[in-house]
Amino acid sequence: MKEPEESREARHNARLGLWLFALYTTLYAGFIARSAFAKEGMARVYFGVTLSVLYGFFLILAAFLLALIYLWLSRDADESRPS
Repeated sequence: MKEPEESREARHNARLGLWLFALYTTLYAGFIARSAFAKEGMARVYFGVTLSVLYGFFLILAAFLLALIYLWLSRDADESRPS
């Protein structure tokens, strides 16, 4: 029995989303760990702001970029069907 295209694409998109979520969770866990255990390092000033602020902006940018990557790599069921 042939598997429906929608379910294959849905599984691909779900797997992709979970990998990107795991990547972001790792980045965020690094921020939390540094904030908890390396407070002196996070208080250092670069470009006129602390590393904690720069890391926070990096997390926001990373979330946006990962969303764009997901949109670019995810598959749409309607695009693969012949007209």
